[in-house]
Amino acid sequence: MEKKRVRVMEAENKGKGLMAPQDLATNLTALVVDDDKLTRMLHQKLLNKAGVKNHAVENGKEAVDIHRSAQSFDMILMDKDMPIMNGIEATKKLRSMGIGSMIIGVSSSSKEEEIREFMEAGLNDYKVKPFTFTMLSSILDKINS
Repeated sequence: MEKKRVRVMEAENKGKGLMAPQDLATNLTALVVDDDKLTRMLHQKLLNKAGVKNHAVENGKEAVDIHRSAQSFDMILMDKDMPIMNGIEATKKLRSMGIGSMIIGVSSSSKEEEIREFMEAGLNDYKVKPFTFTMLSSILDKINS
């Protein structure tokens, strides 16, 4: 599958910020893993605006199970604190299964020790909530470069 290069352009000195979300076109897929329904919906809305096909689950066990059913994703947005299986356990399990997707931890914690523990589980990146379109654009650019 050929991935289209995502380019994020800054408006020059006009404070306009990034391109409009609908201007980004990708063939990427994403899995949103978060126990909070509103957060899942917000993350999916950002992904939809960027043209990223996505699916959402409520906890780490569901993320592991969906990969066991042979579904795969280019990126996974993984919350840290969830019931049943937290993001750290799920990330470790996915990596032990050979899942090479870009896994981005998205959590409200900004404590260095918690971030380090999550990163050591196998994350590619970590973002503090709220997850923004600017953060997503940066991740999409990394995936497509």
